[in-house]
Amino acid sequence: MTNNTLNKRLVSIDILRGLVIVIMLIDHARERFFLHHQVADPMDIQTTDPTLFFTRLLAHFCAPIFIFLTGLSAFLYQNPFNQPQRAVQSFLLKRGALLILLEMTIINFSWFAAYNTLYLQVMWAIGVSMISLAVLSYLPRIWLIGLGIAIVFGHNALSPVTFLPDEMGYTLWTILHDRGYLLTDGFIKIKASYPVLPWIGVIVLGYVSGPLFTKSVDVATRQKTLIAGGIACLICLCILRSLNVYGEAIDWQIQDTLVMSVMSFLNYTKYPPSLPFLLFTLGAGALLLAYLENAQGKVSEVLRTFGSVPLFFYIVHLYVLLLSYFVLFQIFGPTLHFGANNTPYLAFPNIELIWLTAAVLTGLLYKPCKAFAKFKHHSELRWVKYL
Repeated sequence: MTNNTLNKRLVSIDILRGLVIVIMLIDHARERFFLHHQVADPMDIQTTDPTLFFTRLLAHFCAPIFIFLTGLSAFLYQNPFNQPQRAVQSFLLKRGALLILLEMTIINFSWFAAYNTLYLQVMWAIGVSMISLAVLSYLPRIWLIGLGIAIVFGHNALSPVTFLPDEMGYTLWTILHDRGYLLTDGFIKIKASYPVLPWIGVIVLGYVSGPLFTKSVDVATRQKTLIAGGIACLICLCILRSLNVYGEAIDWQIQDTLVMSVMSFLNYTKYPPSLPFLLFTLGAGALLLAYLENAQGKVSEVLRTFGSVPLFFYIVHLYVLLLSYFVLFQIFGPTLHFGANNTPYLAFPNIELIWLTAAVLTGLLYKPCKAFAKFKHHSELRWVKYL
C-alpha cells in the first residue's frame, strides 16, 4: 500500500467524523434556540412537525458513528502504519478520564450553569466506553467480536430488568442501561443521561473493525465489505421494524400520510439506543464511510479539518452557541417565557433559522479549527495531543 492510499483511508475517517460534528452543531443550535419545541424520546409524531422530526432524526447519527470511529481510531493508534504496535490501554484510559472530567466541568457549565444538576451525557458515555475498551482490549479479537455483537443485539432484552432507587444495583444499572438520577439529595444532583452499555458494544465493534483499515486490505475490498455490512444492517432493521418483533417499545404503524408513516418507521429510541436505532445509524455510517473513501473537493477539506480536531470543535462550539445566545438575547430580548419557572427565553420562530445559524457558525469555526489543527499536528506539547 502506498502512502497516498493510506492517507486516503485516514481522510475518509476524518471526513465522516467532521460530517457528524457539523450535524451535531445543528442539533445543539436546536437545543439552544428551539427548546420551546423540545422533542421526546422517541419523538411524538402526532405533535412533532416533520421539519423538526427530521432535523432531530439527523442528529441520531452523531453518537453511534462517532463512538464507532473512536473504537476504530483506537485500533489504528495501536497499529500505526509501518511502525511497531503500541500499547492502546494507557491511551484509552487517559483520554477516557479526560472526557469524563470535561463532561463534569466545562461542558456541563456551558449548558447548565444556572442549575444544580450534573448531567452525564455523551462525553461521559464516550469516556466510559474508552475506559471499558482499555480493559476489554486484552481479550482475543474473536471474543471481542462476539461481545460487541451480543451487547448491541442483546441489550434490549434487558429492558425488563429494573431497580428501585433504594435497591442494591440501582446505581450500576442506571449507569449501564436505565437513565436516571444517581444522586437526588444535597447541593448537586447527578443524572446519568446516556446509559453506557450499548455504547460499549459500539466502541468494541469499531475496534474490531480496525483490521479492515490496515495496509493488508485494499481499497476495493474495504469498500465492498463496508457496503455489505451497511446493507446487512439496514435489511435487518427493515425486517425487525416491519414485524415489530424486537428492540422498540413503540411499534411502527401505517399512518394517514406517507410522511407520517415514514416518521413512524424511523422513530427510534436513543436513551438507551435501541437495536433499530443502532442498525439504522451504523448501517448508514458504513455506507458513508465506503463512499467517502474517494471524497475530494472543498467540502471534504472543511469536514476533514473539523474531523481532525473533534474535541477542540466540541468545546469551542458549545461556548460559541452560549455567547451567541446571550448576544442575541441582549439585542432582541426574550420572545417568550418558558418552563416551570416562567423563565424569559429567546426562541427562534422556525427551524429554518436553526439551520441558518448552524451554517453561519460552521463557517465561523472553520478558520479556528484549521489553525488549531495545524498547531496540533506540529506541536511537541503532550497536552495538545489530547485535544
